[in-house]
Amino acid sequence: MNGTRIAAVGHYQPAKVLTNEDLAGMVDTSHEWITSRVGIKTRHIAGPDEPVDELAAHAAAKALAAAGLTPGDIDLVLVATSTAIDRSPNMAARVAARLGIPSPAAMDINVVCAGFTHALATADHAVRAGAAVRALVIGADKMSEVTDWSDRTTCVLVGDGAGAAVVEAADEPGIGPVLWGSVPEMGHAVRIEGTPPRFAQEGQSVYRWATTQLPPIARKACEKAGLTPADLAGVVLHQANLRIIEPLAEKIGAVNAVVARDVIQSGNTSAASIPLAFSKLVEQGAVRTGDPVLLFGFGGNLSYAGQVVRCP
Repeated sequence: MNGTRIAAVGHYQPAKVLTNEDLAGMVDTSHEWITSRVGIKTRHIAGPDEPVDELAAHAAAKALAAAGLTPGDIDLVLVATSTAIDRSPNMAARVAARLGIPSPAAMDINVVCAGFTHALATADHAVRAGAAVRALVIGADKMSEVTDWSDRTTCVLVGDGAGAAVVEAADEPGIGPVLWGSVPEMGHAVRIEGTPPRFAQEGQSVYRWATTQLPPIARKACEKAGLTPADLAGVVLHQANLRIIEPLAEKIGAVNAVVARDVIQSGNTSAASIPLAFSKLVEQGAVRTGDPVLLFGFGGNLSYAGQVVRCP
């Protein structure tokens, strides 16, 4: 085999929906204030009895079903998350146990909002190297559990959810080369720290970095796949904030692409945001089998990772 492909995708969100009007009853904010600054209207919030691995397992089960596979077909499980409260067992092992995957390599990858694209690249490398036959790659976060609900600058942003992809060998590469890196000296700009852990960020610093420094990096990810931005049928950026997504997508120059804007309905779901939004585009038929789509994650650690994939 000469490469790998995404065989199928799936996503899951908790049933509870928190609206801007609900938030206005909790903190000093309003629907108009939130939409004008971040573009978010609703977000899904998991209950205390819905842990991260449950969200992840639901999304993974849907991806497996869409691919026509069973848990026994998987030998590598990668979970991108930054909201695993316990150190061990990790989320990947917990998901494998929930799904009945018999003996996989099971690893968590914590690159916060860029976690899924890092995990997807890791699965691509492992399968092409012969270290795995078929991988389950999941982005899942329960941001509501690490949020200060009295801080109106952060609590209006977050949501919970999960997205998953099945990665397998392919005759023709369906996952392009990854372009990844970070700005470690600015890692403090996005944090989940303390006891209990709490999410905080320096919003203006992140906005300036994302809208000025990331466009040429995203374009280079297209070049590594042998494409121009105009060739893209879809662009799925980390769903951080509509006021970041729209200018960043415009500066990339993907003039013919559908741009995912799931942040409006789902909020910022960290590592879940890209696979969640991508799965919805596929489900809705907004992108079709074989279409080239740029997946580009960025955020915590001021890390970034992107690659062009072909739609399942």
